[in-house]
Amino acid sequence: MMHFVWPWAFALLPLPWLLRLLLPRATNNNAAALQVAYIQDFQINASSVVSGTNAKRWPLLIYILLWVCLLSATARPQWIGDAIELPASGRDLMMAIDLSGSMAEPFNRNFRNVNKLDATKAVASNFIEKRVGDRVGLILFGDQAYLQSPLTFDRTTVRILLAESVVNLAGRATAIGDAIGLAIKRFSDHKDDDRVLILLTDGMNTAGEIKPDKAAELAAKKGLKIYTIGIGDRGSRDLDEQTLNAIAEATGGRYFRAHNIEELQQIYQLLDELEPSEKESQTYRPTWSLFYWPLSIALVFAAILALAKWRGLA
Repeated sequence: MMHFVWPWAFALLPLPWLLRLLLPRATNNNAAALQVAYIQDFQINASSVVSGTNAKRWPLLIYILLWVCLLSATARPQWIGDAIELPASGRDLMMAIDLSGSMAEPFNRNFRNVNKLDATKAVASNFIEKRVGDRVGLILFGDQAYLQSPLTFDRTTVRILLAESVVNLAGRATAIGDAIGLAIKRFSDHKDDDRVLILLTDGMNTAGEIKPDKAAELAAKKGLKIYTIGIGDRGSRDLDEQTLNAIAEATGGRYFRAHNIEELQQIYQLLDELEPSEKESQTYRPTWSLFYWPLSIALVFAAILALAKWRGLA
């Protein structure tokens, strides 16, 4: 259907008539008298006067149509299409990935050419690809936590941003508490009862302003469920499993330990089986702007008037 964004613009329709009525008429004080020898040389019949007067009236009609077209363009006409339903049956899911210096170490001793971050990016990217209907966001943390991607349905962009991440991009330390705090802040902008954070790290909290236990306590109050994943082989001593497990328990999530790539894949497969929350269906109506049509017609009318002035017809 047709819709005008600024319909009040049509209230200006009588403006030219009001200006003509209120403003004084222009006078020509420099008019010179014309003296002729014989008045018969300038006599014209009444019919020619009437036809000439009618001929001069057509520019007025063009002016009126031009003014109407300009006001129509100013009113911003739009064509609104039929409602289209958006796929929004999933949940809001944020992923927090550790980029500290230890993520450059081999995932396990048997595969030294694959470090922890490369394995994480490969498995997590496949996980994101399957989250059809979910809004997915990405947080990268090291010395501090940074929002790499807000919650979005554009899973392709999130995967690209994850693939471009490198070790030490956010610093060499590990700010687990800050990562949780940033996720809480970003989720506060979205009213959703089913909010999930998946936090992956290979170490312990060594930086940041927020302690992990305090961040977990605040997340529990906000209704944010946190799943924590600790990665590294069995000889890893830096992984603080006790803290990661406490974070998960405090928020109603679970803690997982991945000793190798296969276990990491199984963990993400398990996370992929979480029940999606039911959301109200969202719709939108495609809108096409049409202001250029009346504006183009107004330009045509202006060109006609300019040509008529040049030819002496108006």
